[in-house]
Amino acid sequence: MRGVRCKVLHTSDLRTCSEVSGVFLRVFKDSEHTLVAACDSGILGKIFREGKLKLEVKPDFYKGALVSISDALDAINSADIANLVGNQIVEGAVQRGLVDPSAIVRVEGVSHVQIVRL
Repeated sequence: MRGVRCKVLHTSDLRTCSEVSGVFLRVFKDSEHTLVAACDSGILGKIFREGKLKLEVKPDFYKGALVSISDALDAINSADIANLVGNQIVEGAVQRGLVDPSAIVRVEGVSHVQIVRL
């Protein structure tokens, strides 16, 4: 990723990732755009339901490097599109001014937001 260094916090035993503070970060690129997917480490693989809403944190989409929240926010800041799930990463994005709090959707208390830069 251009200009963004991500420190891997944990790579070997993903079963204990919920005990590690950080987020999973995955970067998808094509010739024109960069999409970043990030989720809090403790919710990877979980499904949340509330009414008609279903939020599935699929490992095949979100599971990338386990990085610090700060490093994930740096990557999100340079992305064209971002998909964020989890209270820690979404709150960090709000604090950095990347997300308007009114755009957040909560499912079973778990925050989700998408960012699209035009």
